[in-house]
Amino acid sequence: MSDDTSKQQAAAVQAMMQAGQAMMRGFFDTLAKQQVALQDTTGAAVSSLPLPDSETLAQFQQEFATRHMALWSSMVARKQGEDVEPVAAPEAGDKRFESPEWAANPMFDYLRQAYLINSGFLRQVSDSVPLNDGRAKARLQFLTRQYIDALAPSNFAATNPEFIRAALDTKGESITRGIQNLLSDLEKGRVSMTDESVFEVGGNLAITPGAVIYENDLIQLIQYSPLTETVAQTPLLIVPPCINKYYILDLQAENSFVRYIVERGHTVFLVSWKNAGPSESGKTWDDYIQEGPLTALEVVRNVTKVKKPNVLGFCVGGTILASALAVARARGEDPVASVTFLTTLLDFSDTGEIGCLIDEASVSAREAAIGKGGLLRGQELANVFSFLRANDLVWQYVVGNYLKGGTPRAFDLLFWNSDATNLPGPFLAWYLRNMYLENNLRLPGRLSMLGQKVDLGKINAPTYFFAAREDHIVPWKTSYLGRALLGGETTFVLGASGHIAGTINPVSKNRRSYWTSPHALTSPDEWLAGAEEHPGSWWVHWNEWLKAFDGRQVAARGRLGNAQYEPGEPAPGRYVKARA
Repeated sequence: MSDDTSKQQAAAVQAMMQAGQAMMRGFFDTLAKQQVALQDTTGAAVSSLPLPDSETLAQFQQEFATRHMALWSSMVARKQGEDVEPVAAPEAGDKRFESPEWAANPMFDYLRQAYLINSGFLRQVSDSVPLNDGRAKARLQFLTRQYIDALAPSNFAATNPEFIRAALDTKGESITRGIQNLLSDLEKGRVSMTDESVFEVGGNLAITPGAVIYENDLIQLIQYSPLTETVAQTPLLIVPPCINKYYILDLQAENSFVRYIVERGHTVFLVSWKNAGPSESGKTWDDYIQEGPLTALEVVRNVTKVKKPNVLGFCVGGTILASALAVARARGEDPVASVTFLTTLLDFSDTGEIGCLIDEASVSAREAAIGKGGLLRGQELANVFSFLRANDLVWQYVVGNYLKGGTPRAFDLLFWNSDATNLPGPFLAWYLRNMYLENNLRLPGRLSMLGQKVDLGKINAPTYFFAAREDHIVPWKTSYLGRALLGGETTFVLGASGHIAGTINPVSKNRRSYWTSPHALTSPDEWLAGAEEHPGSWWVHWNEWLKAFDGRQVAARGRLGNAQYEPGEPAPGRYVKARA
């Protein structure tokens, strides 16, 4: 190799390293300009981000420069007709660059691979920033991913070959449709994820037969009609989350958890939370406990004449349910025969990526703005959850709807995901501070609810925990920690997939798998190491577990409700139909 060539290569490497430094500085400057600087656990702003040590940083920059040089060399070789292997490839499951146009055109291939190299470099740097505060470190990593995902070449018309191909194939009609889609979504205030014209709550969603037998300012209580000649004597009350609509548990007949339970001979009652409006803007955590599970339990006991129903709570519905049961135990009551928690946090020590968005400053701001009255608009909350999986729930629809002018396919889960729910400010502010920020529920006697010092350890009913292995909202290992807080025997089951797809895993489709173990170990990792995997839906396992608390078989009731709680409007009721 000649001296001139060596000098040229050295100069090129040096230029690439300088480019990497410039990109890194630009990234951190962007964070500062957007006022998303990290904060420590006290809420004090971190004035500047410390960089990794010089040796580590130099290694990253060298790797960055070397990979870019390799990419450039591969492009030159490709131009000369040689077959070359990609220098950078997307991670498994990354669908942004699957279209053959990305590889077929050298320019777009270069853009794709250069982006992947740059993304990897920024991730390396953010992962290596020496921050002692775990929450600040997690936030930096979360913001890095948001920055990287937003700047993907697939998100822009000029750098996406699929946009160009669609425009050519449709003679420009895709551009017109894309603009129309964008204007329509701007009017709605959100990105469309599904063809919403296909679905109707009460039409082809939430269609398990039943009736509303009670309502107050916060809930309608639905009793479902029996679908078997005999039923278990002990009824089941379901408390879904109030941060979204209950019908995730009752979609269509083939994937309805509610229908599955009713078909197995259970008398099922379900809380349908009201979509909060101005009249509910002052509701508190105590209001949700009293007017939700505690009131619903009294109605269920009155209708069925069973003193101790079975109960099930899902997500934050499980946290509300646990709080209500702790209040009942503090009052000296023995309220239920069994408890089921689906993807529920009782210990909030690690809340995953949601925790990156919750700190002293943000909670204090909520308390000041709506803590004494007001609403968190449903779309704001929905946007937060969508950006936890931005490539799946935001950017792919930006590309598909606006750049390519397409219409998203009809999908019931995504219709539900777009059906946002408002929350009262006092309820939300108390929940964020006492659960996510201070993790007080796990401490006996720390919290008072409805005038009672609550202790989860006093809940001594047998309890079934279900968590999902890839859950980005309720990390399964944190959900597992809830076992140690309760006073009764616990069973833990881990399902495949995420928060919703793992929970709504109908037996009819026989998909995915779940893990069980007879050992109640303190470490979730130890539990998983000794667990046995089973194919299919966890619903079957749970139904078998619940049979132990069903009581005897009795003839199915001929009517819903009773003289005091007459059936009113048919399920699903009007509360769940109200749009945010």
